[in-house]
Amino acid sequence: MVREANVKQATAEKQLKEAQGKIDVLQAEVAALKTLVLSSSPTSPTQEPLPGGKTPFKRGHTRNKSTSSAMSGSHQDLSVIQPIVKDCKEADLSLYNEFRSWKDDPTMDRSCPFLDKIYQEDIFPCLTFSKSELASAVLEAVENNTLSIEPVGLQPIRFVKASAVECGGPKKCALTGQSKSCKHRIKLGDSSNYYYISPFCRYRITSVCNFFTYIRYIQQGLVKQQDVDQMFWEVMQLRKEMSLAKLGYFKEEL
Repeated sequence: MVREANVKQATAEKQLKEAQGKIDVLQAEVAALKTLVLSSSPTSPTQEPLPGGKTPFKRGHTRNKSTSSAMSGSHQDLSVIQPIVKDCKEADLSLYNEFRSWKDDPTMDRSCPFLDKIYQEDIFPCLTFSKSELASAVLEAVENNTLSIEPVGLQPIRFVKASAVECGGPKKCALTGQSKSCKHRIKLGDSSNYYYISPFCRYRITSVCNFFTYIRYIQQGLVKQQDVDQMFWEVMQLRKEMSLAKLGYFKEEL
């Protein structure tokens, strides 16, 4: 009986020691979590201990769960504060200097540094289509300002010298050869042929045309209400539209 009592006493003392150790660990976790919450969300009130010195943690609550719970609450508090974002822009000095040099002596020669870079980065990619021969003719017409675009009306499809594949049709794009609903058609120079184009191809062509129209106005001295900086940013905006068009973004008239 004495031996059994000693065993029970030793077991009880061991359990008491383990319980005290767990209490120390939990108290340390509470202190650490208070510090974490205060440092990450100083405006959030911390949870006070319950009366009697008891902690709000339930029995069996592990360290990982308590940490993730505190972090989750912290994230919820921080999500209330939304950052203020604004559109910003800053001129690339290399592009700006090239434009200023071109502006001092404007030319439509594609070999000049200013236009050569735009041809390589925007114009050529924007006017590259699977029907390469027709695409080259479109670029030449845009450069010569002899390309016209008109909406498709009720007039019958014209076939003069080109075949149906070359001219496309209301349901087939002449530049890509794909079956697309074509709401516009183009005419190149003095040619009597009409080429039906999809909304995507039309937007790519018009974005390039808009760029050429603006730099022609600068060359001809017609842009008088803008200073050099304003002209530069207008050119960058037109380049942005060409970049979006070549990546597949376009606007369609409904």
